[in-house]
Amino acid sequence: MNIENTKAQMRKGVLEYCILSIIKDEDKYASEILEALKDAKMLVVEGTIYPLLTRLKNAGLLNYRWEESTSGPPRKYYALTETGQLFLKELNGTWDELRNAVNLVTNTK
Repeated sequence: MNIENTKAQMRKGVLEYCILSIIKDEDKYASEILEALKDAKMLVVEGTIYPLLTRLKNAGLLNYRWEESTSGPPRKYYALTETGQLFLKELNGTWDELRNAVNLVTNTK
């Protein structure tokens, strides 16, 4: 079995939660989201993030606005909608439950 594939699947499973968490307090554009994920050692490529952002927007969890940039083309800034904030709150509870369950099963803290 390929360990890297298993690791990638684990990261993929929490990616939406991480993205929503990154933009919960401040609007972000895609490069800032990618940078925050990379800083957290979540290895994600651009080709993964853009379709996911579109899917979250289409689900009504995100909206976006265009803003002029001083160093290039305009940037699309993403923000949580009210529905997205409620969704993230629910995911926070689910994450706590899941983390606690996994810790119990694996005998870790």
